[in-house]
Amino acid sequence: MLGVERRIKELRSDRSRRPADAILRSSEPVIIRGLVADWPAAQAAERSSGDAIGYFRRFCGEATVAVSHGAGGGDRRVFYNDDLSGFNFAMERRRLSEVLALLQERCDDEDAPLCYVGSTTLDKCLPGLSDENHVLLDVPDPLASVWIGNRARIAAHFDVPDNLACVAAGRRRFILFPPDQVGNLYVGPLDFTPAGQPVSLADPRHCDDERFPLFREALKHAQTGELGPGDAIFIPSMWWHYVESLDAFNVLINYWWRTSPLYMGNPMDVLTHALLSIRDLPAAEREAWRGLLAHYVFDWDERSVAHIPKSARGALAPVDDDGARRLRAALLKRLNR
Repeated sequence: MLGVERRIKELRSDRSRRPADAILRSSEPVIIRGLVADWPAAQAAERSSGDAIGYFRRFCGEATVAVSHGAGGGDRRVFYNDDLSGFNFAMERRRLSEVLALLQERCDDEDAPLCYVGSTTLDKCLPGLSDENHVLLDVPDPLASVWIGNRARIAAHFDVPDNLACVAAGRRRFILFPPDQVGNLYVGPLDFTPAGQPVSLADPRHCDDERFPLFREALKHAQTGELGPGDAIFIPSMWWHYVESLDAFNVLINYWWRTSPLYMGNPMDVLTHALLSIRDLPAAEREAWRGLLAHYVFDWDERSVAHIPKSARGALAPVDDDGARRLRAALLKRLNR
């Protein structure tokens, strides 16, 4: 593992299961020690992996999940194959109860093959668990997901929503990179990814200076921390995060939410459309569009439209639900020409 000197900021929870609003509005990551230490799941995990697995098996019923299988040994990175034509793992659907039994069977095997259940809606695969293990979040419509597996490494990636990740079992190491390091992370394909989000091809455990010479610069700006059962981490929107699960049985429950209104679109759609319509223009035209986007989007303020009567601003007016519908309809009309 390459050295990351800066530690993620840490706070101690007051055991209320309610993160402070200031944390959930932060533009920097924060570890909250003991936020969910009173979860029955975390308390079972503190006793033993067997107790933790037994606890989760109470809730899984007949639920099926997508489970990834890969090589064992010391790597266990959920990643591409060598030429990025496919992946280094196979995926199948199995009953969650069978997956938990398999993980329990292999708990004492240091070289056990990768067994990993990625982001899965919590209430669908473990109904009733959230009644006993929950966080009080004053945020709009949080989506609770669960991640289950043995030792695994997840390449650095970002999420559009804000994220509160709570460790229910096992230990996890996080390395986080601020959004402005994207140029030093050597991001792979946008539309062919291991789990839906584009990932960094550089590996914090094995730095390839010849192939990824700028990655060491990214590491200078990185922050790291290790979490155990009962701890949580707030990861702001767009922060890149590399995650290692360090024990033979690991469970993470996370909550995603966006603070923007529901009528606003996904910013990833803008990137996709810009690749289609702007990136391959002649350089002078790209610069012209850079100026327009800066004027109307990135440097936007009231002065941009002060010369236009409010009644005549149309698409330049503040967006509300009706305005979003009109903009979306106009965009669809243009795309369908």
